Amino acid sequence: MSAILNATDVRKNWGQFNDDVVREGPKFVKRNRDKWAALSSEHLKVAFSDYTFTIRYLQEEDGTITASLDKFDIVENGDTEKEVLDLVVDELIEYANEYQSNFNLYFDSPNRRDQFPYIMNVLAQDSNDDVKGLVSCPVGEK
Repeated sequence: MSAILNATDVRKNWGQFNDDVVREGPKFVKRNRDKWAALSSEHLKVAFSDYTFTIRYLQEEDGTITASLDKFDIVENGDTEKEVLDLVVDELIEYANEYQSNFNLYFDSPNRRDQFPYIMNVLAQDSNDDVKGLVSCPVGEK
């Protein structure tokens, strides 16, 4: 188990603390009874890298394509796979931001708590294209 730093010491040496987190690795802090971890965005990406998304495509009778994400209530429809993937990614980013904005509500909801690591992976990404890289279609299902 890693050493736990005192919040007062962290506050006194804030700049050095941030440098140490980015250059040396995650740090753990205790303030009164609360414990928390600090890590860089690169560490966060690695920590949640296994939490990716599976997309399912369905060709509709009218020629459009409907796509849905497994484990999430995200369904979009578009004229092409590229268009519908872009729509799904936009909706996923919007949902991740909503989850973060209403964190206690979503995290404390039994049906949404398991989504937390997926949400963190989305929020850790730098662009829509990076989020798109988290979405894949099962082999043989296109």
